[in-house]
Amino acid sequence: MKSGFIGIIGRPNVGKSTLMNYILGEKIAITSSKPQTTLNRITGIYTDLEYDGGSGLQMVFLDTPGIHKPHNKLGSAINETAINTLRGVDAVLLLVDGTLDFGKGDKNILKLLQDVKDRDKEEGGETPMLLAINKMDLMTPDKYLELYNIYNETGLFEDIYGVSALKGDNVEEIKDRLAGLLKDGPMYYPDDIVTDDPVRFIASEIIREKLMEYLDDEVPHGVFVEIEEYNEPERPGRATEISAVIYCEKKSHKGIIIGKGGAKLKGVGKAARMEIEDLIGGKVFLSLFVKVKEGWRDSERTIRNWGYKDE
Repeated sequence: MKSGFIGIIGRPNVGKSTLMNYILGEKIAITSSKPQTTLNRITGIYTDLEYDGGSGLQMVFLDTPGIHKPHNKLGSAINETAINTLRGVDAVLLLVDGTLDFGKGDKNILKLLQDVKDRDKEEGGETPMLLAINKMDLMTPDKYLELYNIYNETGLFEDIYGVSALKGDNVEEIKDRLAGLLKDGPMYYPDDIVTDDPVRFIASEIIREKLMEYLDDEVPHGVFVEIEEYNEPERPGRATEISAVIYCEKKSHKGIIIGKGGAKLKGVGKAARMEIEDLIGGKVFLSLFVKVKEGWRDSERTIRNWGYKDE
């Protein structure tokens, strides 16, 4: 079969998680209109045993945090996670937001990709790269052509596509082109799973997504969700019991998260519980607690212990 690892990279909030979720046909990575939603590398597994007359296909997508100018140690750590993903993948898919002007952040990413090309040349290999210009449904033809020409002149990309990750426009074409770039290889994962991330991690991400939906702009990026207990029922029909702690950086943020009379936290909990129940296909009893851990985004030990920094 054809198989391989594909790194999805780009600046924050360009639609990387939305694109991967669409390809997989399931939501495994959280999405939000707010930037820097993805803080960890998320694995998505697409398997098609009928591909190419039954020879089979498995594409392992690595959805990375948005590459940005860091303002704290957490930002530096998640940048490092994204950049490290470029080492050891079989193909790279760069996603850009077509509604935004080409800027300094885009130049920095192109430099990173050029460094990968130069490294490959020294080592006698090559990592093929594709570009997807996202949100084409919101662009004018002239805007698309302008971005196309800028990126095409770099000579980095095998092909450039205009896509809508949200609506699925041209996503099948991207998927087919990526499949064509992969070589014969093993089946890395069973054909019935779409991620190797533990359910308790996905549950923590769902809670964080609901926090981002319910809270003001600044607070969500200063929160971390830790699953303290995840107890599956011993008998059918019973609920899975989940206890999670929401850590925030400031005492004032704790009050915002809880809300008047606990209303906001209850809303977050209800929305998260319903989505986790859909995920696991059973009842969930979810308990949420809020604690303050001041300055954790600038604590090297904390961001390492909480899994945001590659070893």
